[in-house]
Amino acid sequence: MIDLTRKLEILADAAKYDASCASSGSHRKRDINGIGNTEGMGICHSYTPDGRCISLLKLLLTNVCIWDCGYCVNRRSSNVQRARFKPEEVVSLTMNFYKRNYIEGLFLSSGIIQNADYTMEQLILVAKTLRERELFGGYIHLKAVPGASKELLLEAGKYADRLSANIELPSQEDLNELAPEKTVTEIETTMSDVKFGIDDSKDKAETSGGTVTFARAGQSTQLVVGASESSDATILTKAQELYNQFRLRRVYYSAFSPAADTSPKLRVRPKTPAMREHRLYEADWLIRHYGFKSHEITAGVANGNLDLEKDPKLAWALRHRHMFPVDVNRASKSLLMRVPGIGVRSVNRIVSARRFTRIRLEDLVRLRVALNRARYFVTTSDHNPDVFRLDRANLPDVFAPRLAQPSLFADVMPVSVISGEI
Repeated sequence: MIDLTRKLEILADAAKYDASCASSGSHRKRDINGIGNTEGMGICHSYTPDGRCISLLKLLLTNVCIWDCGYCVNRRSSNVQRARFKPEEVVSLTMNFYKRNYIEGLFLSSGIIQNADYTMEQLILVAKTLRERELFGGYIHLKAVPGASKELLLEAGKYADRLSANIELPSQEDLNELAPEKTVTEIETTMSDVKFGIDDSKDKAETSGGTVTFARAGQSTQLVVGASESSDATILTKAQELYNQFRLRRVYYSAFSPAADTSPKLRVRPKTPAMREHRLYEADWLIRHYGFKSHEITAGVANGNLDLEKDPKLAWALRHRHMFPVDVNRASKSLLMRVPGIGVRSVNRIVSARRFTRIRLEDLVRLRVALNRARYFVTTSDHNPDVFRLDRANLPDVFAPRLAQPSLFADVMPVSVISGEI
């Protein structure tokens, strides 16, 4: 018999491989006699807009699993120590940790026990008990088990702020090789059922003037990077399809790293560079916020994989120098979005400011533009000598990584940790 402390060690560690646990956009009105609240952005070691890191109790209900996914340390054929929480134990842990101010919510996933419906029922039981008996108003993220019935998924969304059905790999061919019990069709059907619940709740809220009551923070998914031969182009194409088809809140990317209990067929694969995961997040940001399409970002890149030395927006601009320079006083918002070093907020500042004045190079600094990248791609109302280097063959060398470690606050960083601007 495994005691509760040991279960917590095993099942908290087993949950670390799921990256799709950050939250945003959820607001839940707390019962007058209840406890906890969910407001603002981010839970589970995610960053709020003001830079605060906030925490989430992240657990598997069990690491016992009837599936044998090669990339997963909890697969059926793995030799890891197994453990299983009773639903009541998860409820007790969540309430105790919350009351001690250790956490601000719960992320609960699970291996597949018996079948998809039974597993989903156990996850729902935890969330339902927290909401209805404990009157818990904090954030809850539940795993939407692929293959679970639509009725169960619609029930889960009543209690969870976010649901996530992880697709893990971008093609059926990859799943056939590494996760033979999974199919893209089954996973996407689960996503479709969740989307139905979200859309139906929004329609009812608009009609009645009430609030959305189903999965307030939407749904997300995860793609494992590097476990298969699929390129970044394939991964981003799949991510964009999922955004368009199911209006996912986020796609998360998890760099594959062989572990002691990794499947023998994958143990020989090299560890996926963390920078590859980072570049995919940058490219994903361009798709969601900058108007880029996945094929634009990856067209012309070697082997379909993003440049690890340059952020994808800069790499795209260097491949499309014929589209530059851009006149910041005349260019459309969509074109300004494509200038390296000018983020969404900076674009809005530029468009607002140029209604009243002609923008000069020094004005761009005040408007929070990363001039170390942007100055080669823009013209202003005054003289900008760097723009004449745009057609030189050695321009990419200007952006080569520096040998010295940069300051955390230097403007050479390609992405703002807080704003995400590129």
